[in-house]
Amino acid sequence: MKKNKLQRQRRIRAKITGTADRPRMSVFRSNKGIAVQFIDDLKHVTLLGMRDAKAKGTKTDKAKNLGLEVAKLALEKKIKTVIFDKGSYSYHGRVKALAEGAREGGLKF
Repeated sequence: MKKNKLQRQRRIRAKITGTADRPRMSVFRSNKGIAVQFIDDLKHVTLLGMRDAKAKGTKTDKAKNLGLEVAKLALEKKIKTVIFDKGSYSYHGRVKALAEGAREGGLKF
């Protein structure tokens, strides 16, 4: 199972690359929470990172709120467009809620 997850992740990462003006928005989902990073792959630097550490509500609500908050911070750092990297996760549930929240917050991808 871990091998299949790595294969999915590598297949996606081979096709996308983040830059300074259009960073990669990488999603990490665990059983308890969700985290997101904005990464410049050319310089190998994380521009912005955030997780839903102390948020209240269901996991899906936390993910959507995280998307809204991270979009607000990204716009403050003049990041308007990103490349969405869902990793090995399917675009469903918390990952989808995070993406929708980021779009509502003003990010384009």
